[in-house]
Amino acid sequence: MKTEKVWAAPNVLVFSPPCSGCQYWTIGRIIAEVLEELDIDGRAIAVMGIGCNGYVSNPLNIDRVLGAHGRPPDTATAIKRLSPDNIVFTIQGDGDCMAIGADSFIGALIRGEKFTIIMCNNANYGTTGGQLAPTTLTGQITSTTPDGRSVITEGYPVHTAELAATFRGVAYSARGAVNNPANYQRTKKYLKAAFQTQVDHIGLSFVEVLSACPTNWHLSPVESLMWIEEKMIPEFPLGEFKNVDKID
Repeated sequence: MKTEKVWAAPNVLVFSPPCSGCQYWTIGRIIAEVLEELDIDGRAIAVMGIGCNGYVSNPLNIDRVLGAHGRPPDTATAIKRLSPDNIVFTIQGDGDCMAIGADSFIGALIRGEKFTIIMCNNANYGTTGGQLAPTTLTGQITSTTPDGRSVITEGYPVHTAELAATFRGVAYSARGAVNNPANYQRTKKYLKAAFQTQVDHIGLSFVEVLSACPTNWHLSPVESLMWIEEKMIPEFPLGEFKNVDKID
């Protein structure tokens, strides 16, 4: 009797477990699946930021470069311009991308660099103790906002995918999540579209992914998935915010 393989881990992916319930490794798996399905894993280069995003990039058996904190888009710019045929992408946390790295991020959007930025949004600074981040929700308790985020003193959470979509040099911008199988597949679709945008040399592509952080949220892994559904997605709606096949 002939057997047929119906499921297997991507060859690009090697195991590297993060904190219990963290979904960064799950995001890494989606990236690995997309790279293999598009047959671009052999020419992919990941540029890492500083922080928990290492749990996304470390399991990937591809060429990787560690950028300075907040500066992966600058590093990716140099790599992509020197090697335009490579598939270059950054993997960053919300703090690395939109706090210390906001100037580097905005610069890449302005220039319309033809690489991909993947931002993992867990609504806090995961590596350093769960402090307030640009994406922390209004009223959310963190180690630096024990009474909850106040719009009067800390302002509002930033909507990065919507922001990226307003730049002329950006060809693709979307936000996904990995809190259930349906959203996993939806996010995979977004990442595949983002990488295809780069393959076609159209413009910069950006994907934000909502991700659980049970350790710093002080919730169980299951409670964290419910929190994403009930709290994060209403604030950060999922979907594509820009998808063009040509930039004038």
